Amino acid sequence: MPTSSALSKRGGDGGDGILAALSRSQVAAHGREAAAVAKKLLRSTGKAAWIAGTTFLVLVVPLIIEMDREQQLNDLELQQQTLLGGAPPPPPPTK
Repeated sequence: MPTSSALSKRGGDGGDGILAALSRSQVAAHGREAAAVAKKLLRSTGKAAWIAGTTFLVLVVPLIIEMDREQQLNDLELQQQTLLGGAPPPPPPTK
């Protein structure tokens, strides 16, 4: 089994190691570039997800809660009207 010094001198590239030669290769450069682009994309995607999630919580969730509350109130009024024996109220006007 060759020693580590024999492995580092193999290849005839002026005594540099195999790992040093690979790290300077074109493939490694493209890999580093792809990793940098992926990191930027992940960061911007995370920021967009944070903005979308916070906007949903601030604007949409209260609207959903209020619509549910109004529907429950309408159901309660309809139930009380039915129990009291009166005519059912007319349906709300459509726009």
